[in-house]
Amino acid sequence: MKKIWAKADPWNKDIVTAALEGGAHGVLVPKGRSPEVKELGKIQTISEDGDLKLGTDVVWFTMTSGADEDELAALAKQRQVIVQSSDWTIIPLENLIAKKVNVIARITSLAEAEVAFGILEKGVDHVLFDSPDLAELKKTLAWIQSQGTVIDLQEAEIEEVRPVGMGDRVCVDTCAHMESGQGILVGNSSSALFLVHAETAVNPYVAPRPFRVNAGAVHSYIRTPDGKTRYLSELVSGDPILITDQTGMSSPGVAGRLKIEKRPLLLVTATACGKKISVILQNAETVRLADPDGNLASVVDLKKGDKVLVAIEEAGRHFGLKIKETIVEK
Repeated sequence: MKKIWAKADPWNKDIVTAALEGGAHGVLVPKGRSPEVKELGKIQTISEDGDLKLGTDVVWFTMTSGADEDELAALAKQRQVIVQSSDWTIIPLENLIAKKVNVIARITSLAEAEVAFGILEKGVDHVLFDSPDLAELKKTLAWIQSQGTVIDLQEAEIEEVRPVGMGDRVCVDTCAHMESGQGILVGNSSSALFLVHAETAVNPYVAPRPFRVNAGAVHSYIRTPDGKTRYLSELVSGDPILITDQTGMSSPGVAGRLKIEKRPLLLVTATACGKKISVILQNAETVRLADPDGNLASVVDLKKGDKVLVAIEEAGRHFGLKIKETIVEK
């Protein structure tokens, strides 16, 4: 998940307010100003006496040549580093990204944000907006909020759908109205997640609930914005989730409420990329998967040979983190 801090040092209340309203993850402020920030809203402060201590937890580093890269890489293992260059070029960031060195890139405009987040098709994960230009900050924040990652969705062919009895299923009520094509990625295996659609479709018996995804059994994995997975049973109100559409475009969302209830369940098995995959969902017509054409398929109507969208990855997961080791899930 991409992060942005805004610099309000010298003190600038308007910058802090814009950062709060625009969804910034933190503000860098002068010593003694953190209490004033907290009066305006809840946001992380970076200062000599802030939530993160400037000079210890977070440090500045000025790059003057390629010879500085090794020093910066060593420093970044111990602290969060804001990196700047007197004659800023893209090459230093390219080298750092290639070496998997996590830094905070100092930017002063939306154009620089677009470059920093796009370098080597990966970009940095974190920037500091350092300019008193309020309009530019608002544009940058709005652009970052509109950006998402693209997940490579694959076509899976349904093999079987069968009842498996009663169990605890989780409805994820999000803090967003989702559109047709959007849902969340859920599965029995962290390496194979089905696109379970939000309840946007009109039904003669139940009103649409476009904020809701009837996501599956409590043991299921769900993809989160940081690229990790979690169990559905772990989620609580306020947790970040990943909303994905049928094209793979994904953006961060927020879980507003989790409803866990005993319901009849179905085991859906399919094959994709030469492997057998599965998910357990509620046996209800309002639970739908997305097909490769963007149409919705109710789980009660699925039959052998039908196609649905899934996200497949080769690596396994350990505590939600992607790793390369032999893991068998069945």
